[in-house]
Amino acid sequence: MKSLKSLPLRLFAVLVLSWIVGVLPALAVSWFPLGPYGGDARCFAADPGSSKHLYLGTANGWIYDSHDGGESWVRLSQLDGHNDLIIDHILTDARNPQRLVVGAWIVDHPDGGLFVSEDGGKNWTAVAAMRGQSIRSLTRSDSNPDEMVAGTLQGVFRSADNGVHWNQISPVGSLEIHEVQSVAIDPRNPEVIYAGTWHLPWKTVDGGLHWENIKRGIIEDSDVFSILVDPMQPKVVYASACSGIYKSMDAGLEFRKVQGIPSSARRTRKLEQDPEHLNTVYAGTTEGLYRTLDAGQVWSRVTSPELVVNDVYVDPHDSGRVLLATERGGVLRSNDFGASFQEANRGFSARQVVAYAADPVRPAVVYAGVVNDKQDGGVFQSVDGGVHWRQDSVGLNGRDVYSLASTPAGTLLAGTTHGIFRLQGEVWVNTGEWLRNTARGKRLPREAGTSQSGENQEASQPVLDAIIYSLVSDGSYLTFAGTTEGLLRSDDDGIAWAPVATLHMGEVRFVAVEKNVLLAAGLKRMSLSVNGGAKWSPIALPAALTQVSAVALDGQKNLWVGGREGVFYSPDNGATWKLVHNLDIPQVDGIYFDRVGNRVLLTTSTSTMVFAVQLPDYAVRYWESGWKLRFARPMGDHLIAATLYDGIVIQPKMVDSSFGKAYARAGGGAAGGVAAAQQR
Repeated sequence: MKSLKSLPLRLFAVLVLSWIVGVLPALAVSWFPLGPYGGDARCFAADPGSSKHLYLGTANGWIYDSHDGGESWVRLSQLDGHNDLIIDHILTDARNPQRLVVGAWIVDHPDGGLFVSEDGGKNWTAVAAMRGQSIRSLTRSDSNPDEMVAGTLQGVFRSADNGVHWNQISPVGSLEIHEVQSVAIDPRNPEVIYAGTWHLPWKTVDGGLHWENIKRGIIEDSDVFSILVDPMQPKVVYASACSGIYKSMDAGLEFRKVQGIPSSARRTRKLEQDPEHLNTVYAGTTEGLYRTLDAGQVWSRVTSPELVVNDVYVDPHDSGRVLLATERGGVLRSNDFGASFQEANRGFSARQVVAYAADPVRPAVVYAGVVNDKQDGGVFQSVDGGVHWRQDSVGLNGRDVYSLASTPAGTLLAGTTHGIFRLQGEVWVNTGEWLRNTARGKRLPREAGTSQSGENQEASQPVLDAIIYSLVSDGSYLTFAGTTEGLLRSDDDGIAWAPVATLHMGEVRFVAVEKNVLLAAGLKRMSLSVNGGAKWSPIALPAALTQVSAVALDGQKNLWVGGREGVFYSPDNGATWKLVHNLDIPQVDGIYFDRVGNRVLLTTSTSTMVFAVQLPDYAVRYWESGWKLRFARPMGDHLIAATLYDGIVIQPKMVDSSFGKAYARAGGGAAGGVAAAQQR
């Protein structure tokens, strides 16, 4: 591990803090976002006045921008304060670069909207005429920039005044022209409009008065994801569908399927033409990026097939520079026409961090576990208190990580959707091979049974195939795991596991340990042991609490439990429950006993506050983070927290900590600059 005093690390930290100083005035938040970088990136847009100034749309309502061509990103604003808006289209205006138009939609819900900004994306206004519309496609006319076309679940809509007013131009209530996934406008004639639906493409040549189904040559019931019209030869039209890529040489009268890309099992989400070399077309698919250099005759895949590409951007002034917006992997950048790609996620974080662990010996080493990112997720490690993160997920094979534990022996354990893993060197190994004294084990699959050396372990050994909701170390070699198979215990630093047979609770989601006291809970039940798990006593939930979402034990022999109705504590092993005076907060999802600070940290999914109950007087203190949080943890003399969808954030007091002071010494006062920026 690099020391906090090592020159490279200090210089990196100075750069990070300098970046924070530069962006702080533009952010409507008070805690700093610090990764882990990556996540779902959905779309790009370029400032017409500068190809280096880019916008990035996400799957959680945030818009980012970059002023260095996508090398680094800054949070610009969040649409309507919603975490569930998917932004697939951002339109800029060459006549007024400060005016932006964005279309958004929501997964599994026919909702969304159209939003307009007049100040470069800092503030947004919802367009009333499109309120509630699930906008799946959006484009602007090249020949008449005032004309815009949007495709929604209801049909095709058109604006003739730069997005101010909108009218539906497809037949209202049509059983054919609805669920419009893609739209395109003829570059020379704005009356010619193409619309791709979830079942076939359509075309109008008179601005929507009449529509024609242009399906000749296209396999029936094909979802049309992207339509591309050649700017110099408008009769050349490309269309991508779930059944492949098609090309028409006669403005859609007849299509022919491109051979070799993609197969019927591959979806092409985005077609993008090189503006300097029109015979070069990129196809972003659910199985990587493809490219043709001869207008579609021959295609080749230029990335891993594991990559899911949502959007492609080609720099109009340097077509060798290509950016990809990917699912789970964030932004990738190429400077050689797509021959090779590197991550370009600095500043962009859309991770769902649900697990956290701090090394008990090395205070600057912390770990974060994420969900929903498959091969791009798993576990991330930081050796500098959260300033920089590195993915450490080899061997997890795309599993979601629900819990983490770092033991005094330096062992890191991960609780996943399928078993407990132990980090050995740089490879995670499923500890379920050594599960003892249980008949609930399953045969070890080849994927989980491959050792670090690559040799298959005994397939006859049982493996724990359960969801591991929680992992808790008692500060020694004893570790407990709350799982769908009940409570498990390891007394050898996580090597071997056995069920705690004395606890009769089918599913254990929450576990807390304080010396010999153990608290285990499911959603509706709790049990307490005061002798290390030898004997258990069921505990009645607080009368007002309908479901458990978090538990903790503190140094004052109190039991803590939280849920939708708030947080409660018991000083008598659950016989009675009390409310903290002047602390009425709902939806409590995070409870943590900070031993050093002798306080209980609380977070709620409906608030941006971090609350602390100071012991032994139960005085309440709170901090405004600016983010809705899953949990908060101490980090030296400041706090670090996990947001709902935006990775890790850190308290500004970091600049006054030992970390911040080291950075300031290395960079001539960068931390002081952050402190000064906080006062503005």
